[in-house]
Amino acid sequence: MDSKVCDLCSLAHVPCYGFLQAISCKGQHSISYTLSRNQTVVVEYTHDKDTDMFQVGRSTESPIDFVVTDTISGSQNNDETQITQSTISRFACRIVCDRNPPYTARIFAAGFDSSKNIFLGEKAAKWKNPDGHMDGLTTNGVLVMHPKGGFTEESKPGVWREISVCGDVYTLRETRSAQQRGKLVENETNVLQDGSLVDLCGATLLWRTADGLFHTPTQKHIEALRQEINAARPQCPVGLNTLAFPSINRKDVVEEKQPWAYLSCGHVHGYHNWGHRSDTEANERECPMCRTVGPYVPLWLGCEAGFYVDAGPPTHAFTPCGHVCSEKSAKYWSQIPLPHGTHAFHAACPFCAAQLSGEHNCVKLIFQGPVD
Repeated sequence: MDSKVCDLCSLAHVPCYGFLQAISCKGQHSISYTLSRNQTVVVEYTHDKDTDMFQVGRSTESPIDFVVTDTISGSQNNDETQITQSTISRFACRIVCDRNPPYTARIFAAGFDSSKNIFLGEKAAKWKNPDGHMDGLTTNGVLVMHPKGGFTEESKPGVWREISVCGDVYTLRETRSAQQRGKLVENETNVLQDGSLVDLCGATLLWRTADGLFHTPTQKHIEALRQEINAARPQCPVGLNTLAFPSINRKDVVEEKQPWAYLSCGHVHGYHNWGHRSDTEANERECPMCRTVGPYVPLWLGCEAGFYVDAGPPTHAFTPCGHVCSEKSAKYWSQIPLPHGTHAFHAACPFCAAQLSGEHNCVKLIFQGPVD
């Protein structure tokens, strides 16, 4: 079988009469494709000394290297936001990395379980390619999007694709779990790039390379930006009290000096309990500066450095959550369509996963300096 299908190993078909022997061998990785009640094709994997395999999934069993749980939109990680039924696969995907430069990383749908097996049942999408090798898709799929221009301040959204069990690239299915696969995209690969997004139907992961992180702002840089803003002593234009972003260690606690903003216009104020324009919409307030009506929320400095595409000052806030970051980072994430449900896409805040809204999904903040 063509070795380019999966650089992890060499592949060989096993006759049906060897099925039980293949999947019961403790040292042998294998994938079984159930075609019918009476027919199963098993593909055996052998070890490759030039690569390492890392697995991602919901399972906490030992074969999973990175355990992921469902991302809850706008979650503050409290007990009220627990998922009752996860849509993330227990063994969602595997990433195979070359041990030698340039340390290429490739992604494949599905991961091996504790028995070192992957089972694709009768209902799973599966097929035999023209060259004879078997392939298939997982129930909810593994989607990948590579940004155009890498993960930089000039980045643009790419196109979402689905990755097969053997690492081929396909257009998306009509719905997330449809039986019919998309079309093969022959000029694209499963190689992960800096800034690639991997969606596991319940959680979206951002892949960063070592070189990419080398050029990314650090936690110390973000802390320095926070201190710089606070040193400028921004003031509430009405109460004239000094505002200050809380330390990253207190990112979930609203403090007395915390800046709040009207997200329809961007004017930054201190907290006040007036200006309501609706009894039903508690967050809808009228800005006393420009009389624009819109959400009125506390501002939080986005503290995950890996989400920033540049090292610019935090001047823009996502709507409606109020997370603050640089202008180019805010505009980049505001135009990224993230998978949602079975076939929908929408932009979301990278810091809390809240679905974005408003005219541009983000707003430029208007601070008032001290009057003394």
